[in-house]
Amino acid sequence: MAVKKSTKSKTAEKTILTDSSFPVKRIYQQSSKKRPVEDAGKFPFTRGIHPEMFRERFWTMRQYSGFGDAKLTNERFKFMLEKGQTGLSMAFDLPTQIGYDSDSTQAEGEVGKVGVSITSIKDMMIAFDGIPLGKVSSSMTINSTASTLLAYYIAVGESQGFKSHELRGTTQNDILKEYIARNTYIYPPQPSMRLIGDMIEYCAEKVPSWYPVSISGYHMREAGCTATQEVAFTLANAIAYIQTCLDKGLKIDDFAPRLSFFFCCTIEFFEEVAKFRVARKVYAKILKEMFHAKNPRSLQLKFHTQTSGESLTAQQPNNNIVRVAIQTMAAVAGGTQSLHTNSRDEALALPTQESAKIALRTQQIVAHESGITKTADPLAGSYYLEELCDQIEEGVWKYLKQIQKMGGSVKAIEKGFFQSEIRANAYRLKKETDEGERVIVGVNKYSEDEEQPELLRIDGRIEIQQKKALKELRSSRDTKKWEKALSAIKSAADTEQNLMPYIVTAAKAFATTGEISNTFREVFGEYRPKEVF
Repeated sequence: MAVKKSTKSKTAEKTILTDSSFPVKRIYQQSSKKRPVEDAGKFPFTRGIHPEMFRERFWTMRQYSGFGDAKLTNERFKFMLEKGQTGLSMAFDLPTQIGYDSDSTQAEGEVGKVGVSITSIKDMMIAFDGIPLGKVSSSMTINSTASTLLAYYIAVGESQGFKSHELRGTTQNDILKEYIARNTYIYPPQPSMRLIGDMIEYCAEKVPSWYPVSISGYHMREAGCTATQEVAFTLANAIAYIQTCLDKGLKIDDFAPRLSFFFCCTIEFFEEVAKFRVARKVYAKILKEMFHAKNPRSLQLKFHTQTSGESLTAQQPNNNIVRVAIQTMAAVAGGTQSLHTNSRDEALALPTQESAKIALRTQQIVAHESGITKTADPLAGSYYLEELCDQIEEGVWKYLKQIQKMGGSVKAIEKGFFQSEIRANAYRLKKETDEGERVIVGVNKYSEDEEQPELLRIDGRIEIQQKKALKELRSSRDTKKWEKALSAIKSAADTEQNLMPYIVTAAKAFATTGEISNTFREVFGEYRPKEVF
């Protein structure tokens, strides 16, 4: 008797999952769920925040640059602008990020290594020499010392003849995600939140075209978040910042239009597009229903995207060009407002000039040649995409309710909730890669021996030069003016006054990044995290 062969495929016998562990069906048919008719540019902005999206104007191509000293960074800025970049994005070294000067013992060996060393207004002047700040938009990836770096930027703009209201750009300034995933914090949560509230209030009045905070899911995603967790945790932090501003007496529509966001884009294409759509939709509902915003611009989630650095591999680095291209397509299909594309060699070092140019050209090819920009929401109506949106949105609301019950983001951070959720998923992803369930081309499949490409190396003499420049600065500045400015910061920190005017005055008096940060350390202390296992 003949044995009847099964017609069921091997694929059908196992469950296929997305990166966030959503099961994927063999085929998606028209859903029985009735979906509302939505338009780009209208609430809840699922399909984009502008009616025409990229048909009218491309996103800002904002490549992340900064290394060594201010002179080297200025040269890279000018090179990228010459090659067609449409906005600047500034990376800082670790001492600058955590409030230490180049001559501090804590800065030893780190000066200029992962970004540019900015110790005073003089460094900022050199970094933007020949670049008119009133005519270019700049983004600064800086958090615990964001108020100081913004003060430098404002002062440099004024030295070039531009008033503060003419300046355009963004400071990341998202301290909550630092406690969760990145760790470049200085002060405890409450005084850190005060500084952010002061910056938002100050910018609303004095620098109205500036985005004083870019609420970031990027670093949490790189640490191991799922797409759902990235949206939920980012929006939970946004709620905390909004409440901080309301508690200061600000009105929601006076500052909400200048809140911005920063998301990661990984290589799970459809899930990432769905994530961006859901983030816009949920945020619009939160601002309208929870905070009763009336201005339509307050309801718009405006976001910058960076392709995933964590997805880049040191092995076969040219493969990263392909990875970044796919991630670029997902970010654009998801409706990003600005975009940084990582370079092929960033798993090994800061990018060479040639690698940075290829990364920029990737954006330009997608913008001009792919056809993806010819319609406002190119993947609308995809049955698969719409179901992914439903699954992510359901998970986001569930997390937000859970965090609200804990007392909000700050309480959840102090309990280690975010950290433990991220850690569990990061472990799952690593385990799947180690066991070969998750294929990484060139790493656990199709691997081969190859020569290492030419890499960018940071000259160790930069640290010596920065120390020398600091010594000269301290000997040449007006000591009385400097002492008075730092004393005023310390006195104001013990009150409820807005601290930004005092920081700007100190910046103009040539106070250094470390000196301003140490003044706040004396008043606020330093944060020591609770260990969570």
